[in-house]
Amino acid sequence: MKGSVKNYVYECRTNAGVTQEDLGDSVGVTRQTIIAIEKGNYTPSVLLALKIAKFFKKSVNDIFIL
Repeated sequence: MKGSVKNYVYECRTNAGVTQEDLGDSVGVTRQTIIAIEKGNYTPSVLLALKIAKFFKKSVNDIFIL
């Protein structure tokens, strides 16, 4: 398997009514980084994945799946 990670950031974000910019600001990245993560073009670091999971009060495994 070649490093492909499925994620549910878009679903979590829209269900929470949060903008890409607000999520980015909250976890310390740009809106463009959030866009890239949602599109699957960027795999976040472990630290960023943990911050996103904490923001949504979910486990990393609920949001990011190998």
